[in-house]
Parts: sequence; C-alpha cells; structure tokens
Amino acid sequence: MELIVIKIGGGQGINLAPIADQFARLVQSGTRAVLVHGGSHETDQLAQALGHPPQRIVSPSGHESRRTDRRTLEIFEMAYCGKVNKGLVEMLRARGVDAVGLSGLDGGIWIGSRKDAIRAIDHGRVVIIRDDLSGRVDRVDKSLLELLLYCGRIPVLTPPAVTADGVAINVDADRAAAMTAAALGASELLLLSNVPGVLADAGDPNSLIARADAGNMERVREAAKGRMKNKVLAAEEALNAGVARVIIGSARGDEAIARARAGAGTVFEVAHADA
Repeated sequence: MELIVIKIGGGQGINLAPIADQFARLVQSGTRAVLVHGGSHETDQLAQALGHPPQRIVSPSGHESRRTDRRTLEIFEMAYCGKVNKGLVEMLRARGVDAVGLSGLDGGIWIGSRKDAIRAIDHGRVVIIRDDLSGRVDRVDKSLLELLLYCGRIPVLTPPAVTADGVAINVDADRAAAMTAAALGASELLLLSNVPGVLADAGDPNSLIARADAGNMERVREAAKGRMKNKVLAAEEALNAGVARVIIGSARGDEAIARARAGAGTVFEVAHADA
C-alpha cells in the first residue's frame, strides 16, 4: 500500500488547522501517511518570552541553523514536542485520525550524531563552536513506526533526535523527514512551508523553479538561500535513498497537500531511462 511522508514547516504564517483537515481527509481516503513537523516560530517566541533569545548559525557554505546550547534545547523541546506536537495530535484526533505524537528521541526513532565542532561565520570571520547540541540523523529505527502504522495509528514526528549514547540533539526536520521517507519506503515526500518552492529570485514569488532534475540541479542549489538550502539538500538525499518523488511547496491554503501532490511547487523526481 502506498505510503507518503509529509513534513510541515514551523515558520511564521502557517495555519495548522487547514493542514489537519487535509491530512485527515488523506488518511481517511486510505493513504498511509506519516506527518513530520517543525516548530521554529513557536520556539523563537518562547525563547524570547523566557529571556533566552534565539541565535542563528550560518555555515561558510550558507546553511542556516539554530544555535543550540542546553537551555535552547530545553526550550526547543517545550515548543516542538509540547505545544506544536500535542496541538497537532489534538487537531487530528478531533478529525477522526488516530494520531500518535512522538519525537525522534522517543524509542530511538531518529538515531543521530552530534557535531563535535561547527564552523560558522561571525561578523565576516570563521569561528569554531564546540558546545552546540545539534547534529544530523544517521539512521531511522523504523520498527516502532511500522508497528504503529500496522495498528492503524498515524505517527506525528518532530525533532529532537538522540545520539547512540542517549543525548538529545537538535536536527533539521526536513532532512530527518527525508531519512524517514527513505527508511519506510515512501513513494513521495512533501516538504511544505511558508514559501511556494525554490525561487530563482528569493524576493520574487513568481520566479518559482517548477522542476529540479539533472539538467538544472546546480541552478536550483545556487538559487536556494538560507533555510531553503536544507530543503533542497533533503530532497536530494531522499531521491538518492530511493524516494521516487519530492515536492517542495507551500503549506498555505485549504488544498495545500493536494496541490503539492499535483505538482505545485518545485518537483524533484527520479529520471527514468525512457524519459
């Protein structure tokens, strides 16, 4: 039976209620699905309210991430695993979906490695950060997810992940979703956020790059700025790991999921020999 993974971004301006409506209809139509979500905006707001303002790290290659000290990780967990995750589960259950909210930490679903040192740009110079609690997902233990799906439950997943020695780490949710889609043998991965896809000009919403393939992949990589770099990297990782189709698109509107599945956004697809 077909399985898809949908990742919903946590940026400002995304209304989760229409997403819950759409996701519920998808599941009730018979499609097996896993939902992954972020929570960056809620985390930023909570961090400000708690007197520990968010900080960003930009790598020399332009990838942007959250500076994650121990206090930030605690706030991150409050927002991602608490408010956003349980809010989504509540919405889905109210719509008849037997949702189960989990983080990658729970049951060791997302096993990752912490970065010992991070190179970042600070006022034009490269600095080394050694106390950051961030990293990447190295493998997905799919057994718990498959058990839930077999029992008719719908996993709703969010960072953090966990290291092999039991330390919680902040990981990029797009790339974690890509790893999850690959591990579960998903046919499709949707990466939906507050932008319509990869834009040739980040300031022009009409400059959407509709397709990403071998012929223009370098252009797509160069066009991706800030957080979009991580989404493009996630899309490529998913394709390379066997997911047939990835769409980076908008989470906004009453039919965002259906529109993305119909090709609205930037479509990454495995090229066939007879194409």
